[in-house]
Amino acid sequence: MQQPSSPARRRAIQFGLGLGAGLALARSPLAIAESLAEAASGSGLIQKAIPSTGELLPVIGIGTARRYDVGESDYERAPLREVLDAFARMGGRLVDTAPSYGRAEAVVGDLVASLGNRDRLFLATKVGAGRDGREAGLAEMARSFERLRTPRIDLLQIHNLAGVEHMLPVLREWKQEGRIRYLGVSTSFKPQYEELERLMRSEALDFVQIDYAIDNREAEERILPLAAERGMAVLVNLPFGRGRVFEAFRGHRIPDWATELGIASWAQFVLKYVVSHPAVTCAIPGTATLRYLEDNLAAARGQLPDAAARRRMVALIEAV
Repeated sequence: MQQPSSPARRRAIQFGLGLGAGLALARSPLAIAESLAEAASGSGLIQKAIPSTGELLPVIGIGTARRYDVGESDYERAPLREVLDAFARMGGRLVDTAPSYGRAEAVVGDLVASLGNRDRLFLATKVGAGRDGREAGLAEMARSFERLRTPRIDLLQIHNLAGVEHMLPVLREWKQEGRIRYLGVSTSFKPQYEELERLMRSEALDFVQIDYAIDNREAEERILPLAAERGMAVLVNLPFGRGRVFEAFRGHRIPDWATELGIASWAQFVLKYVVSHPAVTCAIPGTATLRYLEDNLAAARGQLPDAAARRRMVALIEAV
């Protein structure tokens, strides 16, 4: 969900292919926006299907934790507005947020309304207040609709499995009524994996959202195979491993075999690893600047690593 710290990410991009990635950081926001629009008219983004309907989603989305918790000033919101504008124009769709992310829901709602691009985006949010009972969850969901300024939310997830027993029946009702299009659950905590697996086996869920990264692969053994078996889409939060992977690769050059896959930065390296898993539908890295948007969405172009390349990627992270 979260974008790694700026210094770590900046070093990661610079170390990607040296001068080329470093120059990207010196480009103006206008130049980057123009290049994004040009890219949109050229090669498309890799997409995967939501198993329950077949609807396609680009494999890279946007997470809004922390970085979108800003005030109302143009100074604070302008970079985020540029990101949400360019993201939609170049074919991006899924934006994930939550009431617990401070002002993020309201910021996304305000900016999308001002841009007029709601119909081009797939808005996902969460409900966590169900831990305090059904009425608390209902009140929180009502506020989410108000903050996001939309009559219909594309995906509503039970946040960290809080109050599943109260909220899952409500989500089913709201989906049947057309207030939400998809329902699911989320977690970023391994101690909840057992409960998540139980839910996945016993309930019909459109989506599950989990933590998964090249240095955090436990989901490969437990959650991802089950999602594939049960026909559930998978959103991935924390695809950069809370920024640890950038520190691990610091000072290392991307190997030639990886550049042959079109990988030009360590961010693209780790994102391509995540979204190349057959069960993963979309990764949602925190993205709050055009520079990071350009870098992240490049991972949704070209080819994805095959099984052999994925093994080499793991061997590389384990060797540094």
